[in-house]
Amino acid sequence: MLSSCFGHFLLQVSVFHRGSISLIEEPCISTHLAALKIAKESGCILSYDPNLRLPLWPSADAARQGIMSIWNQADIIKVSEEEISYLTGGDPYDDDAVYKKPFHPNLRLLVTEGQEGCRYYTKKFNSKVKAIKVKCVDTTGAGDAFDEKNLREGLMFANACRALTVTERGAIPALPTRVAVLDFLPKASEQPHCFCMMC
Repeated sequence: MLSSCFGHFLLQVSVFHRGSISLIEEPCISTHLAALKIAKESGCILSYDPNLRLPLWPSADAARQGIMSIWNQADIIKVSEEEISYLTGGDPYDDDAVYKKPFHPNLRLLVTEGQEGCRYYTKKFNSKVKAIKVKCVDTTGAGDAFDEKNLREGLMFANACRALTVTERGAIPALPTRVAVLDFLPKASEQPHCFCMMC
């Protein structure tokens, strides 16, 4: 159950981001859905990273159903290529399969591809942004650092953020500042072939 304090807080935010782990069992499921309802009614942008962790779910089918139960309410979704394959049951690189199954008309869908970068899909177009080559020390936190801003420009920012994150140890301590990312971007754009490992 949501406290009135948290409900009031949700009315003040512009983006509500969530994952699927809180959809596994009660009382988290009800709390998640109540928070989602408040955020949607207040006009928040609804962001979703399913963050599939199969061992936490009772079964693979339960995971698929739980993840998809709130899929159509999201404005922005970030998934990995493995998650797309799992959710569609098909080729994660087939654009037609992506548009046919997990896509809905108002969605901005981001698919991370580890060392290959990422793809993005909207109702009108889709494209790909290459990753940035760095000396990887620790991939922990790379997915958390990946943050959608404004499609192509935002994805370049997100890839730079992800690349810088893996050059240090840890998840939260390795997250770069905005200034560090902006300083790094001009150097990254000069690279012809790029990669960044993600867990």
